[in-house]
Amino acid sequence: MELMFHSSTFLIPAIPPDHRPSTTYALVVLNQHLPKFAPLLWKHAKLRLCADGGANRVYDEMPLLLPHEDASHVRSRHTPDVINGDMDSIRPEVVDFYSNLGTKIIDESHDQDTTDLHKCVKYICDFTSNLDKSSLCILVAGALGGRFDHEIGNINVLCRFSAVRIILLSDDCLIYLLPRTHYHEINIQSSIEGPHCGLIPIGMPLGSTTTTGLEWDLTDTEMRFGGLISTSNIVKAERITVQSDSDLLWTISIKKP
Repeated sequence: MELMFHSSTFLIPAIPPDHRPSTTYALVVLNQHLPKFAPLLWKHAKLRLCADGGANRVYDEMPLLLPHEDASHVRSRHTPDVINGDMDSIRPEVVDFYSNLGTKIIDESHDQDTTDLHKCVKYICDFTSNLDKSSLCILVAGALGGRFDHEIGNINVLCRFSAVRIILLSDDCLIYLLPRTHYHEINIQSSIEGPHCGLIPIGMPLGSTTTTGLEWDLTDTEMRFGGLISTSNIVKAERITVQSDSDLLWTISIKKP
């Protein structure tokens, strides 16, 4: 089984040189409170999208995260490449501001069967169609902490695009999918994440999951809703390994500054 490597180096101001060639980051900003590290995600990303009202958040909140800089300069410097969605939340003055700075505006109000995040992820995948998808990692800011149905919709996007690395982020934690097609190695950035973590079955019961590096490791363990799921676990090592016969969600806490 092929190894899939995971690391949260995008939360580190200077990404180690040995990680830079292997990962191309894209950022999607959703219509929720921006996490404190949003300027850092913006810096690391090569392609930056706002999902509909996410543009309001960048316009309103990015200057608040950089209070020692002039707000107009912050807004001009943090101009999204694309605003995509059904356009039911973005304010008209925000559309005008960014379109005048060259942002591509994509109105997909005709499509009410997919979420704005789904639309943005599909755009990124189409945009990078000539690149090796294994090098792409999509960071989603504001994906957690709002309405529960929105959170579930965001998790569903992880499942619908299971072949793409997508990481859902909030101030408190991150979530991504561990596909059953791979053996997973998670390198813990202990200065910025942990120790609380979880492994959660998604979509179906799990017949067998085995881990190393956790306080309560799993050994050929069955997990399902209505039975055992591995929440409130603790990372005990800098390297966690996971192997499962079904897809799993990995979540880990993000430390406060």
